[in-house]
Amino acid sequence: MPTPEFEEYEPATDCPCAGCAAQRAEARTLAPRDGGHPGAQGARRALVMVTAAGVVLGGGGAAVAAGPGAAGRAAPAAGEDEGTPQGSPAPLYGPDAVVSATTLAEEKTDRATIINRAKLWLDAKVPYSMSKYWSDGYRQDCSGFVSMAWNLGSNEWTGSLDKFATRITKDELLPGDILLFHNPADPTSGSHVTIFGGWTDHTKTHYRAYEQTRPHTRAQATPYGYWNNAAKYLPYRYNGVTGAAVDQDKPDPGNPGPGGSAAYPGRSAFGPGANNAHVTRLGRMLVQRGGARFYREGPGPRWGEADRLATRAFQRAQGWKGSEADGFPGPHTWQLLVQGKGKNIGGGGTGGGTGGGGTGAGGGTTTKVPPYPGRGVFRPGQSSPAVTALGRQLVKKGFGKHYTSGPGPSWGEADRRNVEAFQRAQGWRGAAADGHPGPETWRRLFA
Repeated sequence: MPTPEFEEYEPATDCPCAGCAAQRAEARTLAPRDGGHPGAQGARRALVMVTAAGVVLGGGGAAVAAGPGAAGRAAPAAGEDEGTPQGSPAPLYGPDAVVSATTLAEEKTDRATIINRAKLWLDAKVPYSMSKYWSDGYRQDCSGFVSMAWNLGSNEWTGSLDKFATRITKDELLPGDILLFHNPADPTSGSHVTIFGGWTDHTKTHYRAYEQTRPHTRAQATPYGYWNNAAKYLPYRYNGVTGAAVDQDKPDPGNPGPGGSAAYPGRSAFGPGANNAHVTRLGRMLVQRGGARFYREGPGPRWGEADRLATRAFQRAQGWKGSEADGFPGPHTWQLLVQGKGKNIGGGGTGGGTGGGGTGAGGGTTTKVPPYPGRGVFRPGQSSPAVTALGRQLVKKGFGKHYTSGPGPSWGEADRRNVEAFQRAQGWRGAAADGHPGPETWRRLFA
């Protein structure tokens, strides 16, 4: 069977009203809502499927034109999307043809689902393209990415995403919201959209941005609102988002902290096969007491060899031998960790693994932490001795597996991935583990 081709055509318009002759070109490049002529609303794009032999797929019969209007959704006005880097509003695409399109009624979803859908493309490293469609039917550009994460059921562009959302303020931003810049006068100049993944620190100057850009989907700390045209990025919230707002400062139930229960959960909570919040809490307490080097990922919630080795190191730091230092936490080990008592891993006393200098209670002297050089040092293209020092400390702590050479003075992706692994070993997640070292990451690395 001949391979089908897709041909786009645009019906000609001939409006006799005054002034149209002088502005007909402008009317073709602007949507009616942005100053284009109202008569353009009647001109709709149609997608016509033809074959080299002039035969409809699947045998004889009349050719069928499939378009967004088939599902009650009007196609964009003629010229509305020409030349835009995001493409025009369009239905989802299947492996062989147009599948479906939805109306403006929003599908309900929650914030966790939005971020998890975004991570699907992030994990797959979906290549950026303004014309190709991923296996889920969404166009592989920035607005197609948001359409997918919001589960819109259609491919939108920067000029239409706001129809599905409500304008909010910077202080109201929560994971799953977007930062949108649409330039109607010249859509090819900077128009872009990112998904807000959470603030990277209390200053709210940087956030974790999930975005579809060249060469493929990425997530990284990004200045508010964006690297370029920052002041033009506007925050929006999807109208279909449900559930309670995400509290980014809410304590993790697996890590109650100093105010958490000190009750020993029992021997059965630990060891091979264990998978629970107690394992996570144990690992985080061990990391705080100097056991970060044992964890390449995690801690928790699944018990692993890293947990056993870190527990054994803590037990030996107390001077225990034999069965008392078998790497499995008993009531005494748990009590010391929960109450912050005993000696830290490596021989230092309480505080020796977390302080910025001085002598611990057990007589161990801690290393003085060098001054934090600032976030600007740890950005692509930056070169500094502080980057080398950071890399060497990561290697020393056991978090250098992503280095193929170095570490060196130029900040690179290997540095970021190693920092992210270290941050996750502290029990941090989300924006707190974005791979860009802040003051607390720096302090823990050098403490």
